[in-house]
Amino acid sequence: MRKRKVSSDLIKELLSAYDIKSTDDFKFMIRDLLGDTLQGILDSELDEHLGYDKYDSANKTTENSRNGCSKKSLRSEYGKIDINVPRDRDGEFDPGIIRKHQSDINGLDQQIIAMYAKGMSNRDIEEHMRDLYGVDVSASLISRITDKILPEIKQWQSRELKRLYPIVFMDAIHYSVRQDSVVGRKAVYIAIGIDLEGQKDVLGLWIGDSESSKFWLGVMNELKNRGVQDILITSVDGLNGFTDAIRTVFPLTEVQKCIIHQIRSSTKYISWKDMKAFMADLKLIYKAVTEEEARMNLERLAEKWGNKYPGAVRSWENNWIELSSYFKYPYEIRKIIYTTNAIENFNRGLRKFTKTKTAWPTEDSLLKALYLSTCNITKKWTGKIPGWGQILDQFQIIFEGRIQERDLI
Repeated sequence: MRKRKVSSDLIKELLSAYDIKSTDDFKFMIRDLLGDTLQGILDSELDEHLGYDKYDSANKTTENSRNGCSKKSLRSEYGKIDINVPRDRDGEFDPGIIRKHQSDINGLDQQIIAMYAKGMSNRDIEEHMRDLYGVDVSASLISRITDKILPEIKQWQSRELKRLYPIVFMDAIHYSVRQDSVVGRKAVYIAIGIDLEGQKDVLGLWIGDSESSKFWLGVMNELKNRGVQDILITSVDGLNGFTDAIRTVFPLTEVQKCIIHQIRSSTKYISWKDMKAFMADLKLIYKAVTEEEARMNLERLAEKWGNKYPGAVRSWENNWIELSSYFKYPYEIRKIIYTTNAIENFNRGLRKFTKTKTAWPTEDSLLKALYLSTCNITKKWTGKIPGWGQILDQFQIIFEGRIQERDLI
């Protein structure tokens, strides 16, 4: 659009009329000018719709006519603007400059959603909009505006997934949510997949009452219903029954329990004076080159610490099958799957955006924040896993026949 130069005389006249001495005075002037301009455009649009000017009934060629106006308040970055929307008697007039049911003219909804996505509380958003734009937005209005993304979330959560994922990480993060006037803990189940191109993707977010193998079974079934037919390896936390839940739906999937979770769990009750020595012996297990070496070091750990800390040692022995899965693979694959760092880094990103809330008023409010945070985090997931070409070659050999040609297209 070609810019028109405003005459200096007009500028001086406006400055004088509004006695502009501050940016607020300038905003008031712009608000009035914008309101007058919009009003003029609306009146002109009705003239064009009817085919004759307001005071030129002699040239009227239609049975339709003006029928008063309706008052309307618009939100703008310069404050509230009151206009009169003209009507026609036949009710056919639909203005283009201000659409029916439109209540803001500055992308206010998008700004509020963007602030919500960055973890700002409703109170922070209210103060920001009031201080910057002179616009009052209530907590209920913010909620209604952000509710507009719920259909988008539903579509994202039900989107079709790929047939095969070489690696899927699964974990849960916990939040406080108010329900029936009582604040309780909710588990947010998260699945992050690495596809055959070596790129990460959040496969879904699910909110449940507590972390359980039964809920994870439901997650597995949903992934399958959305198109996932095979997962080569899952890297998971130490939840009991998790392996059974996965293999019920994906029986060929190798399960690797997170070593870091196991270390935290088994050292929880180790005395601080023994911690350094115990960790040194533990490191010989999970840093071993082969499973045979690791198993031998576990036996030595049991001999040395078994009597003093039987629970810590027993947890390694009881979970050894899932803890030792990564010894089957070369170093390039081991370093990816032996820990759920990929999903824990993602969880830290979520907490960064959601830390302003001690408790969420509803599950929907939590889900909206998590989804918007996910969008912000995953925008940076543009690269492949380092060395993915070599890793994929290893997968094709180790899992012969599971990766098909159609998956690589």
